[in-house]
Amino acid sequence: MGSGGLELPPGDESHQEDSTDVPPGAVSLARPMNAGAIGPELDWNSDAWHEVRTRAQRAGRAYIWLNLVEQRLRAVVAAVLRPVYEPVHGDDWVVAAAGPAGQEWVQRAVAVREVSRRKGYLLDPADDNVLSFLTLPQLRELMVQHWPCFEPYVDERRDVELALDELEVTRNVVSRNRALSEAVLNQAERASARLLEVLGAGSDVPSARRLPVDAVEDLVGDRYADVVAVHSDRVRLLRQFPAEDLFGNARRVDALGIGLNLLVQNFSGRRLLRMAEAGGRVRLLFLNPASSAIKRRERELGIKRGELSRAVEMNILHMRRVRARLRDPGAFEIQVFDETPRFTAYLVDGDGADGIAVVQSYLRRTRGMEAPVLVLRNGRNGGKVVKSDRVDEGGLFPTYREEFELMWADSRPVS
Repeated sequence: MGSGGLELPPGDESHQEDSTDVPPGAVSLARPMNAGAIGPELDWNSDAWHEVRTRAQRAGRAYIWLNLVEQRLRAVVAAVLRPVYEPVHGDDWVVAAAGPAGQEWVQRAVAVREVSRRKGYLLDPADDNVLSFLTLPQLRELMVQHWPCFEPYVDERRDVELALDELEVTRNVVSRNRALSEAVLNQAERASARLLEVLGAGSDVPSARRLPVDAVEDLVGDRYADVVAVHSDRVRLLRQFPAEDLFGNARRVDALGIGLNLLVQNFSGRRLLRMAEAGGRVRLLFLNPASSAIKRRERELGIKRGELSRAVEMNILHMRRVRARLRDPGAFEIQVFDETPRFTAYLVDGDGADGIAVVQSYLRRTRGMEAPVLVLRNGRNGGKVVKSDRVDEGGLFPTYREEFELMWADSRPVS
């Protein structure tokens, strides 16, 4: 007899699905499907797996940024407000700082802390305090309530509040495991980087001014030596890392390749001129357009004889015109080499810790525009946040810098 007063049919094997021997008033129960019939409905196809992986990757990136911001904001709040309230209120200084306006959410944090204590969720004694259980909006509230205390350390209150407003959307999406669009993720990364800069926790990597240090790179960059980005071709490189960002404000540019199109065709000659006049140095090493190596490259690419050599010659002539306008031609050197070209490399400020390199290998049937691109950061391993126990094997940047110097020493100047 069921709870509603209806009689359930017997469960023995004598009652089959098509059996009509059901007592009056009984409810017929659907028999479970076999596992084979259920499987196809539960399987995810490749599109579904791609979608969930994309969601997880975006959420993971956003979580790292949110985690960094929350830790930094918590440290700033503690550094500023603890000396004010702790001498009088002791361990309850956060409760006192919240005041009547924050009584509800601070008491909720106290309760969550007590539950975490009882259930053993506090794995680090340093987290056994009320401040560790406050969320970003609550930390913001403490900051706003006590803004005169923070004003000497933070220039613009509006910048902080706008950045936290932008992060609130991402925080809600990530905390509830909903889909995060690429546009919202990009907005969150920009807001996080801006907020960390305002709160005095910007990257200490010098080259971050040219190529901003990504949060994921900062945490796991040591897995990939000094490679900070990989692009399938130069078009995607320039979309993410424009030539203006790469060469702008550089003090030194060393470039080696066949025609050096990334520099010559994507960066203004006037800018190169100003760089050299301001005390910078430019060294450009082209493949000799009259060499047998360039003829072999033309055959590899299947292009007309002389087409590549003319293109390289035009680039050299353009750079010669730039050099001719300098009062000190020694700051802008152009040379050519005759060897088989193995790679193209652009080393920006490669003589210091601020160096960035863009490197492409030459493939037999692939033009330079279509070849994969590596972006290297000089000193990446020395500046990593997470220190591993592995022996530091160094990066690729010094290898390409040394190769450039060897090629430069064996090349001939262009008059």
